[in-house]
Amino acid sequence: MHAPLTPLTSPGRLRLIDPAALNGALPARRVVGFETAWARHADEVAEAQRLRHRVFVEELGARPRVPPGTPAGHEADLFDAHCEHLLLRPRHDDGSCGPVVGTYRVLTAAAARRTGGFCSDTAFDLTRLRPLRARMAELGRACVAPQWRAGFAVGALWGALAEFMPGHGVETVIGCASLGLRDGGHAAASLWERLRAGHLAPIEHHVQPRIALPVEALSHQLAVETPALLRAYLRCGARLLGPPAWDTDFQTADLPLMLRLADLQPRWRRLPAAR
Repeated sequence: MHAPLTPLTSPGRLRLIDPAALNGALPARRVVGFETAWARHADEVAEAQRLRHRVFVEELGARPRVPPGTPAGHEADLFDAHCEHLLLRPRHDDGSCGPVVGTYRVLTAAAARRTGGFCSDTAFDLTRLRPLRARMAELGRACVAPQWRAGFAVGALWGALAEFMPGHGVETVIGCASLGLRDGGHAAASLWERLRAGHLAPIEHHVQPRIALPVEALSHQLAVETPALLRAYLRCGARLLGPPAWDTDFQTADLPLMLRLADLQPRWRRLPAAR
């Protein structure tokens, strides 16, 4: 219930303003930066899951299978309970923060042992990475709300990740770069064929997809621009681990990637986390 309007009739009297009566006249808060934080409560994880639903399901058309009991409008899986969830919020000039506009999740080696493996184990045979697993972490479910993708949001997320990894004994990071299949997979096959020439990891680290995208049956001749996030990963020093897997839930081609933190370019090591 709104407070009644009280006219100002003498000095010292207070007028209680009904916000609805201002018709948008309240001064707009200005975004002055970002704040990153690791989720500590279930409701914070739920914020990340709602953002993931908006991006992966509503925007990109994914149809993931979610655990029983998952609320409508949330994208979730069985790994979420074992992951660390990084949250990004815009910070306003009055000191307040807005809703979650970016997220990553991290599955550490210790958490992977508790849950039976990495999420990537379900899509790839990671046998050749066994010597690295004790100090390996997996990044996943990365997304940023559309209106923030052209700014510094991703850099703010990466700054927080760069602080997290050494403090948790992580030497190697794995993950996937997902490519849409709306053209039937031809662009993904062409991109794989082009990138493998200069960005493939040594053979001792190659992995095999459990459900492979049939790249040999697809065109390799398309002039495909490397997606911005994948391009940034490769510039950091990430390497492709093998051909793409076909994710039948998200309808994407998933390129497996690995980054040894020792290979990380110096400018990315110095990237500060947002506060």
